[in-house]
Amino acid sequence: MQANQLIALLQEHDLYRGTTTALAANTDFTALGYDSRKMTAHGLFVCKGKAFSPDYLKQAIDLGATAYLAEQDYHVAVPGILVSDVRKALSLTAQLFFGFPQNDLFLIGYTGTKGKTTSTYFTHNILNQAFPGQVAMFSTINHVIGTQPQDTFKAHLTTAESFDLFHEMRQAVDNGMKVLVMEVASQAYLVHRVYGLHFDVGIFLNISPDHIGVNEHPTFANYLLCKQQLMLNADRCIINADMDHFDAVYSAAKVSTDPDKIFTYGVDNPQASLSLHTQDATLTDSTFTVTANQPALKSLAATYHVSVPGDFNQGNATAAILASFLAGAHTADMQDGLAHTRVPGRMESLATQHHGTVYIDYAHDWGSMNALLHFLHTQFPDHRITAVLGSTGDKGEDRREGFAKALNAYADQAVLTTDDPGHEDPRAIAQEIDDRIDHDKVTTTYIAKREDAIHHAIAHATNDDLIVLAGKGEDAYQKVNGVNTPYPSDPVVAKHVIATLEA
Repeated sequence: MQANQLIALLQEHDLYRGTTTALAANTDFTALGYDSRKMTAHGLFVCKGKAFSPDYLKQAIDLGATAYLAEQDYHVAVPGILVSDVRKALSLTAQLFFGFPQNDLFLIGYTGTKGKTTSTYFTHNILNQAFPGQVAMFSTINHVIGTQPQDTFKAHLTTAESFDLFHEMRQAVDNGMKVLVMEVASQAYLVHRVYGLHFDVGIFLNISPDHIGVNEHPTFANYLLCKQQLMLNADRCIINADMDHFDAVYSAAKVSTDPDKIFTYGVDNPQASLSLHTQDATLTDSTFTVTANQPALKSLAATYHVSVPGDFNQGNATAAILASFLAGAHTADMQDGLAHTRVPGRMESLATQHHGTVYIDYAHDWGSMNALLHFLHTQFPDHRITAVLGSTGDKGEDRREGFAKALNAYADQAVLTTDDPGHEDPRAIAQEIDDRIDHDKVTTTYIAKREDAIHHAIAHATNDDLIVLAGKGEDAYQKVNGVNTPYPSDPVVAKHVIATLEA
């Protein structure tokens, strides 16, 4: 990557403000990074982050950085390329450095308060039927950039930092991937991780109040605005016609997308492009049919079996059907892919001999928790529901009231515990939830250690009980005081408890 190429790109986006000292146009950067510890010779170092220290830049220079990209002059020995927004500039720089890998991928992006991960897995599995060994995936759980074991690894963010995002895209392309299915978090637009990235298909699943707080979105309006950006940056859009704020999202899509390229789906909705009709929904799987209300989609009118439980997942599956169709998959691929999709940590069930059925789900806000508990209550109205949950610290404070609302509607017991408390006191977080619970409907217990809380809930259950372990899924850590503290994960803990009780 040469300096003149980068400057021209930054000028094109009206980000370039000049250089601190003379910089030869043909200066060649063979490394790019924002972690000073990883800088190498002939590198361009990006100065970003609220906690950025000039000491990081000095370390990067010592390790070989020959220039830096920043919003201010740090008065060091190497030239600085000054920009008006370093996060936007990092995204563009990464695209240039890695050769615009998105141009070699059919790019599908999912946004929504809930359902992104499940929908991404559905779509990835369908497209793997249509294009075996050519489909990459960036999800909250795993990233898949190739077919070798080392090409699947744990994710750290819902949407990676822009440098890492385009680096992994380049690896995916070099590994022969032709399609990428990815989650696009609202934070990705808030902090410009996907600035300048255009999608072939953008899907808006739903929206409900979440991620509002000091370290996240200042208001719901800002949260909605950030999510709408996917619609403004996609060639074709898919929108859930049943969602709250549908009109606002559809209007945003029409700003940059021809209405003929905007597709909708809904439950028993004859106005939607695809209408889904529930045939059967059990605690292990479900079956639904689809009616096509547009001639171009008539081949999708069929019956589909979903191996992930929950009637709410039929909507996610329908979104995946539409997205996969636009990517070139056939109905048979969709039927086979949906029937064999397993999503780690999403509606996983564990049967016991004497302690009911345990469900493990990533439900981490009112929308997902309410949908999950409503489904379980509807399927088994005579069973007691015990939920084990906490709420994250340092963000999403409105989730605490939402959890109480969902518990009041459908649960019988709640065991409040720790769930990524961050820099907050987990007991204080639990108390905020408990203060809003109607104790005439829901009995509560507080057990700080999550492993002990899970043991308590399962040990005190009978075969007429459903135990829901919510929030963590397969996360193998707890975020405590800024540190990812090892935690076995809910499935591992639950299986150990069941084995101990039934030994």
